[in-house]
Amino acid sequence: MAGGQERILRGRIRSVQATKKITRAMELIAASRIVKAQQRVAAAVPYSEQITEVVKDLAAAGGASQSPLLAGRDTVAKVAYIAITADRGLCGGYNAGVQRATEGEIKAGVLNGTGYTVIAIGRKAEGYFRFRGYTLGATYGGFSDNPTYAHAKEIGQRVMEMYVSGEVDRVELIYTRFISAGSQEVVQRPLVPLDRQTVAGGDGKGVDAAGVAADFEFEPDPGTILDTLLPRYVEARIYAALLNAAASEHAFRQRAMKSATDNAEELIKNLSRIMNRARQDSITTEIMEIVSGAEALGGDAKKQHTIALGPLSDDGFDSALDLRSFGADAGAARTINSPAATTATTATVVGVLEADDIEEIVGIGPVIGAHLREQGITTFAQIAAWTAEDATRIGDEIDFPGRVERENWIEQARELQARKYGN
Repeated sequence: MAGGQERILRGRIRSVQATKKITRAMELIAASRIVKAQQRVAAAVPYSEQITEVVKDLAAAGGASQSPLLAGRDTVAKVAYIAITADRGLCGGYNAGVQRATEGEIKAGVLNGTGYTVIAIGRKAEGYFRFRGYTLGATYGGFSDNPTYAHAKEIGQRVMEMYVSGEVDRVELIYTRFISAGSQEVVQRPLVPLDRQTVAGGDGKGVDAAGVAADFEFEPDPGTILDTLLPRYVEARIYAALLNAAASEHAFRQRAMKSATDNAEELIKNLSRIMNRARQDSITTEIMEIVSGAEALGGDAKKQHTIALGPLSDDGFDSALDLRSFGADAGAARTINSPAATTATTATVVGVLEADDIEEIVGIGPVIGAHLREQGITTFAQIAAWTAEDATRIGDEIDFPGRVERENWIEQARELQARKYGN
């Protein structure tokens, strides 16, 4: 079981390591794209500021345009919300922030009796609002991380068409404003109709090097120029929002992937720790099985062994008395030894004895005990009959020279033999 668990954990570790490589690569890519997105935002700022100043100067120079983009509605019956999100996920709460803000505005307007339509920019916004049954006026996608002015122009023309035709009475822009790589915020900005206070306010004059205000003559008249620039002004604001949203998306993705990479590293550490523990349990289990098997092989109490007890007397029966002291009777000796052997003074009497627990001898553990049983040494009597040469040989075999003598195995075996079978 431990081995199976170890294989499962090893597979999970490999899976997390592969995921970590992906998140790390995405983190580095997002970090590199943040710089480019910041540069694009900074490059678009002068154009936005300049066109705003031109529009103000035209309005101050008498270009009081009757453009419908400046004409507000007395009653707002329907609002268009431009929600700018990403085309892809894996960017933390970037998409959710814009979606929640847009949904909150829609619900608040519905409670006040105001209709709505959603212009979803980004596949995430489209999927979110379509799945929940919201009304979609238009959808755009495929360029959230790298928008161009052409995309802003297309969106701006659709928005102005909806407003001029009376389909909507107000247009709100909801996106994530890029402040820095570590700070972004979801903002809502009115887009159409344009605020007259914002458009007005310029002095309509330039200033020369001497600091003297200069008058300009406009051809054609300021009103006509203003009508031409107002759509560009709307497109510029949408383009700035798209650039801010793209930079914010990369910043969110970079932070999300870094967090995912850190979590993957922590998960790998935890899984490695669990796997090492499982491996140790497996090794311990195997060792216990080996030891238990050795004990089972060497601990059969009914195993019979043959031992030599010494020379017979002339009648062949005196040594049988010695068998009694080792747990065998004279009859056993007689049945084992043939009558012909009883006349030989050098014959050897063999007895059949039960195995003893030789590990009762201090100094003989499971490993040494198993080795001795492999050599056929399973009784106290056998150890008690060892000579000095036997003790030296056994000590060398178990790689502990002199241990038999130091721990008095022979004397302990004699005491245990006498205690078990009597003197």
